[in-house]
Amino acid sequence: MLTRNKLAFLFLAAPTFAIIFIACNTSHSKNEISEDLTVISNGKKLFVQYCSGCHNFKQDGIGPQLSGITTAQSQSQLLSFIKNPNRVIQSGDEHAHRLFDHYKTLMPAFSTLSDDDIKAIIAYLNTHKKINVDTDTANAITEPIPAKIQFSGTVVRLQKIIQMPASSDSGKKPLARITKLVAQPQTGKLFVVDLRGKLYSIENGKAIVYMDMQKLRHNFINDPGLATGFGSFAFHPEFHTNGIFYTTHAEAAGSGKADFALPDSIKPALQWVLTEWKADDPNADVFKGTSRELLRVDMVSGIHGVQEIAFNPLAKRGDNDYGLLYVCVGDGGAVENGYPFIAHNKQKIWGTILRIDPQGNNSANGKYGIPKSNPFAQSNDGTLKEIYAYGFRNPHRISWTNTGQMIACNIGQAKIESVDYIFPGHDYGWPIREGDFMLHPNGDLTKVYPLPANDSSYHVTYPVAMFDHDEGKAICGGFEYTGDAIPSLKNKFLFGDIPSGRLFYINMADIKPGTFAPVYEWKVSLNDQQESLQKICDDDRVDLHFGKDDKGNIYILTKADGNIYKLMK
Repeated sequence: MLTRNKLAFLFLAAPTFAIIFIACNTSHSKNEISEDLTVISNGKKLFVQYCSGCHNFKQDGIGPQLSGITTAQSQSQLLSFIKNPNRVIQSGDEHAHRLFDHYKTLMPAFSTLSDDDIKAIIAYLNTHKKINVDTDTANAITEPIPAKIQFSGTVVRLQKIIQMPASSDSGKKPLARITKLVAQPQTGKLFVVDLRGKLYSIENGKAIVYMDMQKLRHNFINDPGLATGFGSFAFHPEFHTNGIFYTTHAEAAGSGKADFALPDSIKPALQWVLTEWKADDPNADVFKGTSRELLRVDMVSGIHGVQEIAFNPLAKRGDNDYGLLYVCVGDGGAVENGYPFIAHNKQKIWGTILRIDPQGNNSANGKYGIPKSNPFAQSNDGTLKEIYAYGFRNPHRISWTNTGQMIACNIGQAKIESVDYIFPGHDYGWPIREGDFMLHPNGDLTKVYPLPANDSSYHVTYPVAMFDHDEGKAICGGFEYTGDAIPSLKNKFLFGDIPSGRLFYINMADIKPGTFAPVYEWKVSLNDQQESLQKICDDDRVDLHFGKDDKGNIYILTKADGNIYKLMK
């Protein structure tokens, strides 16, 4: 067991690959860590596969940055704790508990990795010496939003609809990485995607595998990262007659020629692919048909990929927006990995919401169309004409209000989570802004600062609502409640915090661009007992997501236990 005088520095926690690092105050030899180039190369591959979704060597992300970690502890200590990270927490060490309180989550034990694999990772870590990020610490804001979110008094009953098939190995949590639930146009049949590769339909309380991406795309990967895998899906408004739908998924780096490639100096970690599928029979229970690739994007790391695609569900035939596909492209971790110049750049795809005609052909690769009504469609300065809005870290989910206004929930870095009204051509600020605070994109991204005196010259559009990391760590959107069953939720936009499962709303009447709508908390009950989602899931990490059917009913998805619940009166 570790003693307190040996634990000096860092506990690192994250749900995919995070390590408890024990920094000792005793010296140790570095000769035990391999310097063999083959071992280091293998360690780099393993790091990209298991670690890069949560960690880098420049900025704290989901977990702390890792440069210089091997100068503080020996290989044997790292090896031990990677294999069984919970040991330090169980030891009762107050330093570990403090850092656990900061990161709010603990990784699973990586007992499936061999000792040689872990030593290779450590060898790769050893090639990254400690770096210091210059920070204007004196002017940093320590408490961005001092006011606490208040409980509204609203408690909504949950009805369990289904537990999805477990997709994890050996029943480990999260049991099913379910992230999106929507209704198929016309039929109203519910479909759910699991990031690990399957798209299900739900019929009569049973989950039926509609498509298996692993079998259809042999380069498909669902590691690393919290959202790598089968990212999203969207049925064409006329799917019932044309059988067309769209998906995004991740593939290994170099699986195909990227339409949007990183600069030669940056090695991609993986690629995201947007695909059109055409079912032979739109009424079939299992997909059979053809496909074609629309676009392929290189990513710096395994985070912030292409996790959302959607059609405007309110658009009717003849409307300007009918049949146009919105594609949300995250920054791919570019900023926190030291490449802010590829984000917040209208000539680059990263950190944008695209709007395309998936059945057109006037794009650069000729595989999709660029609508003439796009805000930059007539630009001649190198701006990507596909861009509808830009300046996002991770536009994780989009939806439309009852009046037709698009809302995006944008996951922040270290301080602010945002709800954004999306207007064509607008700049939402990342990485020079987070919420309505200034960032230094080449500095310490964990610090935010007051806006500069000349802020108006930047023409940034700020959120309509936000919360800071005292309340939650990663926003999950989110729909306006338009059903009739629960009057207490009427005219409210519902969202929450992915890790903790806390539930929030803003009143639609409070949404006014240029101001911030107050955020309120609401709660749920199951079997007539008011409980937190953490208690219901029996897990500190809920992995919350929302769904909506064609009647306006809202669903809650919890990855930890793979359950889907319907909100009831």
